[in-house]
Formats: sequence, C-alpha cells, structure tokens
Amino acid sequence: MSMTNADPQELAKFGDLAHKWWDPESEFRPLHEINPLRLDWIDQLANIRGKRVVDVGCGGGILAESMARRGADVLGVDLSERPLKVAQLHAMEAGIANIDYRSIAAEALAAEQPGQFDVVTCMEMLEHVPDPASVVKACHDMAKPGGWVFFSTINRNPKAYLFAILGAEYLLKMLPKGTHEFARFIQPAELARWCRVAGLDTVQYKGMEHNPITRRYWLSGDTSVNYLLACRKPLSA
Repeated sequence: MSMTNADPQELAKFGDLAHKWWDPESEFRPLHEINPLRLDWIDQLANIRGKRVVDVGCGGGILAESMARRGADVLGVDLSERPLKVAQLHAMEAGIANIDYRSIAAEALAAEQPGQFDVVTCMEMLEHVPDPASVVKACHDMAKPGGWVFFSTINRNPKAYLFAILGAEYLLKMLPKGTHEFARFIQPAELARWCRVAGLDTVQYKGMEHNPITRRYWLSGDTSVNYLLACRKPLSA
C-alpha cells in the first residue's frame, strides 16, 4: 500500500470536473441540493459558530464554505489540487476570511494536529478511498475530547446499486458515469465498527432520501441508500 491513502484515479476524476464545482446545474447539482440538509443537521448537533472545524475531503468547498458562513473557523483539506484551487478562489471572491484550505491527507493532518478540532466532517468521501477505516481513525485523532465527528456515505446493497449507480448515473444522469464504484460502498454496520475501533461513540444515524421528480431531499430513518452518522469522541479515553 502507498504511503498516501488516496486513489489517483479518484483524485483525477474530481479534478477534471473542478471548474464545474460551483455550478448548481452541473454534475455537482446533487451536492448543492443536499448541502442545506447536511449543514443544518451538523449545526443542530454541534452548534458550529465559533468552533474550529475541519472538513476532510472538502473538494470544491461547498460544505466547508457554508460552515464558515455559519461562523465556524474552517479548514478544508483534500488531495485533489484543482478542486482545492476552485474552493480557495470561491472563498476569496466571496470575501470569507474564516476559512483556509490545504492539500494534506487526513492521516498526516491527524499526526500534525491531534485533538485540535471541535468538529470534524467527512462527507461523501469514505467511498472514494482505498482504506476508509484509516480515515475514520484520523478523524477521531483530529477531534478534541468531546468533539463531534460526522460522516456520510452510501450503503452497499441492491437498492443502493439501483438508486446510486443505475438511477443517478445512468437513468437520471444526475452524476457522471463512474462517479461511484459499488464495491466501495459501506454498510452502516461496517462504518459503526470502524468508529468503535477508532474510539468514537456513535450518536445518531440519518438516512437521506430523494424524490427525482420534485428534486427534493430530506432526512429520515431510512439508511438503505445514502446515510449520515454523527459520532462523538469521549471526553476521556
């Protein structure tokens, strides 16, 4: 295994689309549409204003910038250089001072700044890396004792294949073909186990559902396709 927990093909895939990241009608439309749900859910649990937040796998900065607009002090990290440049430029043009971006692996940042963040977010990222359990451990290590850690990913089952790949990529063309690889999808029990091994306490699961006709998204108890998981790092080990 290479020293960096990243897949060059995955980095290149999102790098090639970097210029479209902030176009709400582009391939990234689903990220724009789900972002208010993700942001509100994170903020309701972690109350991010004034908190130090790191967004792992931040891409073009849609979530990171929205958290900064809520008053958090945000660091966005990613290993795909072109989306990072897009994120930096967008924040600069918007005049947002309380956000910074770095090209660094989660594991490297955890070694450099252990226990330094009130909130760690890692959304729509775990299903794109070779060793997701290593990222989960890094997220735990970055969080302060008592800090919040948030994940979102896609379940691995026939319904998820039907909806997230056949539906979203081929039928509805909401996402570019090849965005997701079914074998890399993660069942909630697997993610919970990685969190437990890393030392995180799981607090809340939420499913994210979508009506393609109305383009409406909502959170529910159905984790069969897209789901989110909120965790906390114990105050004492």
